[in-house]
Amino acid sequence: MEIHSGSHSAVEIAGVDNSVATLSPWSQSASRPARLNARLGCALAFLAVLGAIGISPALTGLWDIWTSDPLQSIGMLIVAAGFVLTLRVWRQWNWELRGTWWGILPLALSFVLVNLRHEIAWSLIAGIKLDLFAPKTCLYLFGSGVVLLFAGTRVWRQAWFPLALLLFAQPVPAFITTLVDLPLQSLAAHIARSFASLIGFPPTNPDLLHLMFTPDFGMFIAPGCDGMRGAVTMGYAALIVGYLKRVSYLRWFFYVAGAVILGHLFNLFRLCALVLYYRIALGHHALEHVAKQADYVIGGSIILVAAFLLIWLVSRKEPGEEREAARPSQPSSAVALSYSAVCGRAAAFLVIGLLFAAPGVDAFRHYRKSFAASIRDGEVTRADLDSFMPRQIGDYKLNRIGQEESNGRLTVESAAYTTGNSGEAIVGVWLLPSGHTMHDSWRSRGQGPEMRDEVIFATANGVSVRFDTAFYSDGITDSFAGTVYCTPTSCSPSHPVNRVRMEFALDPIDFSTRGRRAVSIFFRIEKPHSDKPRAAVYNQLSLEAQRFVAGLDFTALSRKFQ
Repeated sequence: MEIHSGSHSAVEIAGVDNSVATLSPWSQSASRPARLNARLGCALAFLAVLGAIGISPALTGLWDIWTSDPLQSIGMLIVAAGFVLTLRVWRQWNWELRGTWWGILPLALSFVLVNLRHEIAWSLIAGIKLDLFAPKTCLYLFGSGVVLLFAGTRVWRQAWFPLALLLFAQPVPAFITTLVDLPLQSLAAHIARSFASLIGFPPTNPDLLHLMFTPDFGMFIAPGCDGMRGAVTMGYAALIVGYLKRVSYLRWFFYVAGAVILGHLFNLFRLCALVLYYRIALGHHALEHVAKQADYVIGGSIILVAAFLLIWLVSRKEPGEEREAARPSQPSSAVALSYSAVCGRAAAFLVIGLLFAAPGVDAFRHYRKSFAASIRDGEVTRADLDSFMPRQIGDYKLNRIGQEESNGRLTVESAAYTTGNSGEAIVGVWLLPSGHTMHDSWRSRGQGPEMRDEVIFATANGVSVRFDTAFYSDGITDSFAGTVYCTPTSCSPSHPVNRVRMEFALDPIDFSTRGRRAVSIFFRIEKPHSDKPRAAVYNQLSLEAQRFVAGLDFTALSRKFQ
């Protein structure tokens, strides 16, 4: 009886288990750990695209930076590398899904920050400007949120470097131009001239000056030929290679520093090769007319050699060098998510994405209707830009008018005015949607600002405007210049960079939204160089500037460039 009872009991238990399995098949699959398969991968890719629409204001801002500045354009490759390397880390962990709900926090924060960018701003300025709500910050928060929400903290920790690359979407900080770029431009020009003298082709030779500094013949040797773009590209390449090789931090530092130095060194070889080419081409019209293409061939070949040398150096096997990322030996306490848990997180992501998709689409529509886009698409022509400038300002009459280009894009509309025996007065407008100050442009051309300060001038209709002003003198021309940001209703100064302050604004300046965007406007008073004391020349030009801007309505000019 006992044996029979035990057997009967076992059958009953088996029957109960079978009935549970038959009645609740979903509960069994829901509790099974999920793995990333093709369908689930496509669903997550769709959510990522939806999220990208939500943060489109940040992406369009980065696109403007990448396509308007050759030095920053490498940022798009850095972001792509960060994305690919993050997937590589996830694949090394077999696409495990151990996500945490904490990923919602950075994900939602990225959406909030990017959509409140035109309503709130927070930046720290201490010699350099650190924008805490910058597009790259929002991009990093978005990437971290997605990884945490689905892959989990273990993958997020292992992918720290690829995710950190998103913070280099703007790869070269603005202060590099002042601290590094300009001194290197001066050094490159000095070395090129010294080499020309060494080979018996001194820069005092009028023919050489024509060759080196006339765009009709070839390329400029200075400024702007310091090899910064090549050095930055090689530096980031070495940074990524050092990560992939898992070298020590000290060797990693030497990789990057060596790559940057190598890029600048080979650029000096390029400049010397160009001087040789100019020496050979002089008097041979066929060679003169292809100088620009020769510069590309010479520069490309030399940088290619530098790149191969870098690859050879970093690919050498060193004793004790780790070749692959080591997985943690200790067991993880995290539990793989079930399909129902993954679906729950995906649903939360979907809700957040849908909440911000409409503002993102609206922001992209405004971007397409921006002033810069209207110029690019031909809706606003050069003739239209010229017509926006006043024909007379006070007793100053229009003398000449035109535009400046950079990398194929119109960047500045300017007009020059004269009156009596006074010097020339220039008014200009920065056309791109950014908080640009012309002091930065002049500095990049080798014109260092002196006596820079904020000065209040009375403009048309007695409106007082605070300008960011500076004095310039190159031994040939003395000038006094000022810049300001103006919306259709008010003006605010573009602050000097040498002040320490924290800015927190509930209504920050908007440089992109057409109809209410801030326009960067500048003026410049120029006269032939005088041997008088600097202070006396400064005061004279300052009085002339006050006289000139008194006849100009800056808010009205801003309305024309909306």
